[in-house]
Amino acid sequence: MAPPVKSGPRFDNMINVPKVRVIDDDGENLGVMYTREAVEQAQEKGLNLVEVSPGADPPVCKFLDVGKYRYEAQKKANAARKTQKTQDIKEVKMRPNIDTHDYDVKMRNVNKFIENGDKVKVTLRFRGREMAHQHLGMDLLKKVQTDVEEIAKVEAFPRLEGRQMLMVLAPK
Repeated sequence: MAPPVKSGPRFDNMINVPKVRVIDDDGENLGVMYTREAVEQAQEKGLNLVEVSPGADPPVCKFLDVGKYRYEAQKKANAARKTQKTQDIKEVKMRPNIDTHDYDVKMRNVNKFIENGDKVKVTLRFRGREMAHQHLGMDLLKKVQTDVEEIAKVEAFPRLEGRQMLMVLAPK
């Protein structure tokens, strides 16, 4: 039975198979040889023997400079992290009896957030007797939904949580 396959490369002191297929630092196939012999050849070149394909029969090992390998892997990870776009959740708060000009300003902000690729959480806060007229809040959130339907889709439909009605919009 073969030993369990671990993720990531294994280095010369962790390789515990008698024979390996060896690839040198230039990418040339040196063929199948004993592990001890391959480790000695790698040390003569000042490199390490690294198992790159443990599932093969025999496992494939390569001559690598471990420090350089780890440095390159870290650079790749940092470059991937730089190009990745994080999606924030922006919040826009309204009241059910919002004035038209105020509504226009809030909608301009919603459009700007969605065009930047962010999700938008529209919060409608009820105070006092406004709780008796929740249909007004639902109508307002439906109006928001129709105003942004070309650029956004509703991710979380309007729902009441305590004294607030919430809706989440995501860019299309």
